[in-house]
Amino acid sequence: MDATLSEKITAQGKQIEAIQQQLESFKHGFPFLSLVGPATPARGIQVWGENQVQHYQSYYARKAAELDIVKFVPASGAASRMFKDLFSFLETDGDLAKNGFTQKFIGNLSQFAFYQDLDAALQHGGESIASLLENKEYKKLVAALLTETGLNYGNLPKGLLKFHAYSDANRCPAEEHLIEGVQYGVGKDKQVNIHFTVSPEHEEGFVKEINQHLPRLQEQTGLAFSVSYSHQKKSTDTIAVDESNEPFLEDDGSLLFRPAGHGALLENLNEVAADLIFIKNIDNVVPDRLKPVTKSYKMALGGLLLEVQTRVFEALKALEEVTSQSVRKAQEVYVSDLGGIVPAGIQNASLSEQAAFFQAKLNRPIRVCGMVKNTGEPGGGPFWIHEKDGTQSLQILETAQIDLNDSASKQHFQASTHFNPVDLVCGTRDYRGHAFDLLHFRDMNTGFITEKSKSGKVLKALELPGLWNGAMANWNTLFVEVPLLTFNPVKTINDLLREEHQA
Repeated sequence: MDATLSEKITAQGKQIEAIQQQLESFKHGFPFLSLVGPATPARGIQVWGENQVQHYQSYYARKAAELDIVKFVPASGAASRMFKDLFSFLETDGDLAKNGFTQKFIGNLSQFAFYQDLDAALQHGGESIASLLENKEYKKLVAALLTETGLNYGNLPKGLLKFHAYSDANRCPAEEHLIEGVQYGVGKDKQVNIHFTVSPEHEEGFVKEINQHLPRLQEQTGLAFSVSYSHQKKSTDTIAVDESNEPFLEDDGSLLFRPAGHGALLENLNEVAADLIFIKNIDNVVPDRLKPVTKSYKMALGGLLLEVQTRVFEALKALEEVTSQSVRKAQEVYVSDLGGIVPAGIQNASLSEQAAFFQAKLNRPIRVCGMVKNTGEPGGGPFWIHEKDGTQSLQILETAQIDLNDSASKQHFQASTHFNPVDLVCGTRDYRGHAFDLLHFRDMNTGFITEKSKSGKVLKALELPGLWNGAMANWNTLFVEVPLLTFNPVKTINDLLREEHQA
């Protein structure tokens, strides 16, 4: 690395060693992971009957009042991608017949929870939805939704858009997550702790939205709420490069650094102090009539984690004294509870070597991940992979991490039965009650390289290992099938027309 580049890196507040590593990643790429096969109900994904759901739900209900529980909601994503088709419509001649997506949107406008707000915004300017429809001024109507002339939805985060209509008031996802917190996130001292990761420019909007609902919810439920916010750290931004893998320079000669994807939120998660952390994306919410299923399975996932964690902690405490009995107990937990495979070399090793192996395998953060049946959604899924030490582990992989040119890997990929809906429960404290440093359990060889553009020039961007992918690669993982009804993301505005989002 030449001196000029080093000076620029230092001047922009970055660490030379970290940037050097990122530049090497651009040049050499990231290795594909070695697949054993997909995690399926036959091996790796638990499929519960009603009795098991009730058992784990009851276990969680008995333990929750003793615990610090946090609901962690990644909410910094902008809603602009939801409106991609509507923005494209604004660039056309406004003929609905040529744009099926916008035609569906306009034809069902009254079913959206923001309908009244949009009409009120138009009336403020002397117009209305009815008048614009009558005059076929569809572009003006769409612009009123998306831009500052009206609701400005195209520039807001998803968490602050009206998703669901009710008889008394309409709700945005931020409020829906508060209500979900009441249902399964009540912990010690009847406290509901919710943490939103937000963009700095939108924090004020979140605070305003949340604060107008908290007094009413606290009075109705008798619970105490603690709502906190954090931003994706600028220190996690990664350097961008050009097509030749040389640092991308801005017009003023400075280096370009870009946000490093949701994997950067591992640092935010690492600062959350809790016994149990529920993770769920901001846009995956449902109206009240469908919340009971979500509540039931969230509690059950938490119960499974707590039950398995108890056995893991007991085994680790027993291992403080290395005996054949404590090693046998540790092996039983590793194999029976975590699905671990003991390599032949360890089976034939000395007692102290076996104890060290199981201590290292058990003393890790643990997560229970809900999985839904794959219905063709793009995104990650559950797989078994080969580890370098001869063991196997459960991982959530993205398609980009799988070598689809390799026939065996492609076959494993095609045999996958389930999809990752981002429905996680995490235990981030060790058996002595100390918080793990989650950065130590990340696999930095599982990042992503994507192609972007800036000022008309092609660039390559580097994303850190995804929060539920490589950022949690060295956690202990359990997969459980959850009902498809618990997975209702809103990727486009017309997704809100689905029956699951109609109150």
